[in-house]
Amino acid sequence: MNPVSAIPACPSAIARDHFRRRLELETDCADVAAALRAGPPDFVLLHAVGSEAAYRQRHIPGALHLPHGLITAERMAAWPADTLFVVYCAGPHCNGADRAALRLAELGRPVKLMLGGLTGWADEGLEFAGES
Repeated sequence: MNPVSAIPACPSAIARDHFRRRLELETDCADVAAALRAGPPDFVLLHAVGSEAAYRQRHIPGALHLPHGLITAERMAAWPADTLFVVYCAGPHCNGADRAALRLAELGRPVKLMLGGLTGWADEGLEFAGES
């Protein structure tokens, strides 16, 4: 037996529920890019970390700069209550998007985390917006 099969896979129904739940909570760079290319997205993309200057230098096209610390009920009132937010941060080494997602969820807002953040976007070879 090897490390992969030493612990048996779970029943398919459990795996289905697990992966469906993950997809309810997460999206990825390729899917966000495809949605942006298809026309106006049905979500608001939030660049959830860093300074305004860093955002101006490099961000995902169409993203709004709203660091997690500035996500408040008052600020989010600018959008209808059922607006889906997709949050991202610098990359796998950063938890700013998790913090933003938590704040949004605590405010009762639909939210998904874009896996990979800026690092994942670059790894996919996708274009950035900004001054750089």
